[in-house]
Amino acid sequence: MNLPLLPTISTFFIVLSAILVAIGWNLIRRRKIEAHKKVMWGAGAAALTFFIIYLSRTIFVGNTSFGGPDEYKIYYTIFLIFHITLATTGGVMGLITIWWGWKNRLDKHRKIGPVTSVVWFFTAITGVMVYLLLYVIYEGGHTTSVFKAILGG
Repeated sequence: MNLPLLPTISTFFIVLSAILVAIGWNLIRRRKIEAHKKVMWGAGAAALTFFIIYLSRTIFVGNTSFGGPDEYKIYYTIFLIFHITLATTGGVMGLITIWWGWKNRLDKHRKIGPVTSVVWFFTAITGVMVYLLLYVIYEGGHTTSVFKAILGG
């Protein structure tokens, strides 16, 4: 198995961010506020690192199309669109949640934080599944622009 470097590294960072969110959630439940802040900043940094690697690869290299059987391509595409929607929603919610925590708007932060965490966990899980489908379970298809990779080109 020959795993591509950048997708493997970026997937590591998205998993790391989810693990840190889970640790941060546990810390705040135990009222360890300063530790929670530090861990959640780490989670945000890991997610940002993922995004920078992903965006750079998308711009400079392109995206890998699904290389599995043609009869599964529609299911993969639907799953990918679901993942992209989750990731976009989770990213925006994450920024808002971090902002409200940083600005000490704890009433809003406490309301959105748990929802953001759950969305982020599903984002990470579906992201790992996309990685597995593209590079582990099936050999990746050709690398092309993001739009052709999503729409099948």
